[in-house]
Amino acid sequence: MERKIKVLVAKPGLDGHDRGAKVVARALRDAGMEVVYTGLRQTPEQIVNAAIQEDVDVIGLSCLSGAHNTLFAKVMELLKAKGAEEIKVVAGGIIPPDDHQGLRDIGIDGIFTPGTSTENIIAYIKDVIKD
Repeated sequence: MERKIKVLVAKPGLDGHDRGAKVVARALRDAGMEVVYTGLRQTPEQIVNAAIQEDVDVIGLSCLSGAHNTLFAKVMELLKAKGAEEIKVVAGGIIPPDDHQGLRDIGIDGIFTPGTSTENIIAYIKDVIKD
């Protein structure tokens, strides 16, 4: 039996809108992945601790507030500090194209903006998590 890919979907910061994150979480679940949703207003510390505790393969960060550069960088910093760099991190939300390269430079594996199909997100995660 093949092991399911395990994804933690998280909403860092004060952003209170989670419809998109919930849609993606359901789509990942329906695609056969195990999904943990942390809920709204999570700190980077809470997200990284949950990811390590849940032994996830991927963290999916969703941010609509414009604080993605600061919040995502802190998540990446904490993963490194805790020796958990093997956890892949993907990001979604309102992320201007000018910020994409900077996020890739800090280790964000994939960036999904509004309009990205859930099929593309699923395929991307399956591709980056190959056993």
